[in-house]
Amino acid sequence: MAGPRLFGWAGKILRVDLGAKTQDVLRLPESVYRDYLGGKGLGGYLLRDHATLPPGHPDLPLVIAVGPLNATIAPTSGRCHLTTRSPLTGAVADSSAGGRLGTELARAGWDAIVIVGRAERPTGIEIDDEAVRVVDASALTGLDTHEVFARLRERRKGGSIAATGPAAESGCLFASLIVDTHHAAGRCGLGSVAGGKNLKYLAVRGTGRRKVADLPGLKTAREDILRLTAASPVLLGQHGFSCFGTGSIFDLMDSRRMMPTDNFRRTRFPGAEGLNAYAYKQRYQPRRHGCQGCHVLCKKIAADGRSMPEFETMSHFTALIGNTDLELVLKANDLCNRLGLDTISAGSTLACHREISGQDLTGERVLELLTGMGTGVGPGAELGLALAKGSANYAASMGRPELSMSVKGLELPAYDPRGAYGMALAYATSARGGCHLRAYPISHEILRKPVATDRFSFSGKARIVKIAEDANACVDSLIACKFLFFAASLEEYARAFSSVTGVAATTHDLLVIGERVDYQERLMNARNGFSAKDDDLPARFFNEEGTSGPGLPIPPVPREDFLAARSAYYRIRGLTPDGLPTRETAERLGLPWPSGLASGEVGR
Repeated sequence: MAGPRLFGWAGKILRVDLGAKTQDVLRLPESVYRDYLGGKGLGGYLLRDHATLPPGHPDLPLVIAVGPLNATIAPTSGRCHLTTRSPLTGAVADSSAGGRLGTELARAGWDAIVIVGRAERPTGIEIDDEAVRVVDASALTGLDTHEVFARLRERRKGGSIAATGPAAESGCLFASLIVDTHHAAGRCGLGSVAGGKNLKYLAVRGTGRRKVADLPGLKTAREDILRLTAASPVLLGQHGFSCFGTGSIFDLMDSRRMMPTDNFRRTRFPGAEGLNAYAYKQRYQPRRHGCQGCHVLCKKIAADGRSMPEFETMSHFTALIGNTDLELVLKANDLCNRLGLDTISAGSTLACHREISGQDLTGERVLELLTGMGTGVGPGAELGLALAKGSANYAASMGRPELSMSVKGLELPAYDPRGAYGMALAYATSARGGCHLRAYPISHEILRKPVATDRFSFSGKARIVKIAEDANACVDSLIACKFLFFAASLEEYARAFSSVTGVAATTHDLLVIGERVDYQERLMNARNGFSAKDDDLPARFFNEEGTSGPGLPIPPVPREDFLAARSAYYRIRGLTPDGLPTRETAERLGLPWPSGLASGEVGR
């Protein structure tokens, strides 16, 4: 990469200490922006010196970062990325959030906000360009997110708002941050970290503009990306995300016999054909909605104003818990958004409880337990508070740890790994725990993009997963939406990046940055004791078959083949056979090595 000018970045990072009631501006060397881009990469860079602080420690940073493409005409550049250490898993926690927050933060002239300390009382941070205020938010205590948004919109016109709900106040370990009413930074308990700091909301309004080095070049790159997405059936086809949201893949998961059912005991749910995206569209007549700068508009809002469920929520609140009532899914999704609960962890933890107790869940009981998880009050309070610690903690407390369907303590999303072996490997290697978005093998194993691979084979999957993790880390650092990469590629986005920043970059250059970002997370996790023992799946997937159909057997994942693929992944990623970082790879990627530790001994 070459190019001396600083376009696309503001060169300023806001640091707010809620405990000391101070704020200051950090200015990093230009090389940091070149090496980490922004978003996920910059968030990890700002976290890594503090990554061993216990979750809940006041000095543990909560970082909200944007990238060089934010607030430009690059497609899907309106998101932002949040990074910290997870109270649910103890691993690196990060989440990409939609809405307008990333755009407003970039327009306000900031590359990131680093929030540390703990306020004495509920607090809000309000940013209007360079003006920053830390205000008392005690009047919002106990309010759900919709009520918080309504109160704040009465006096703040325009801009973006991220808020926690009661779940963050009651100590739920998978509490989320809700952005602009309909979007969430959902996974890993980011809302819990904000709640531990007594941060109730962040409101940002920006009026500036990002400087772009080559606007004609950016327009050309944008046109290429739009042309490719226009030709994508998955994104803009009549049955794609634009028309039906992410729920458009519900039927596909059902037909492939990989829909998690009854806490992953089975892989097909009878009656699923009546619970698909078409059924929701017919019943609720949703309108299209999306993030700032996105033309796909995959979010859907029902005619009555409720957010429509994403695919994960559709699946986890039907098949996973044994429910066939569409209205219960809408109510559960709306309640989770209001309380600030991650729907994936909430649904999976309910399924874990259902299997342990042997009791089916009525619709009323589901809502009671969600309320208990999120508030600690009501008929479901006692059990809800136990479930609010996540399925791994709950199952362990009940003497049945094997019934938590999680990796590193993070509950698995709605793709059964017995039906896609690349997904099985990607779940295990994901730095934040059970996550489908780090590598998203569903793209090639199910959607056949960019090319189809054999979903019942580990052949070649180690290298595919590693490269996909690097590419997605780069996407989250540039700030773009992963869904667009069903059609476009890093080639087009490399041209967009170069046009914005004036820094010449190839696809290979961006993949190296993605590799650095991934390895940085591996290094932080290793310092906190994570190793190969944590890069594994629940035993159920190796011992129990899925639900087969005519001519479509779903056998258990072959354990020896999985371990061989994981070993290959470690070798390709530059890790030891125990899954630990090496000094040699860290140095090759320009990452600092923790002092006083020999290569391969981190985390022991």
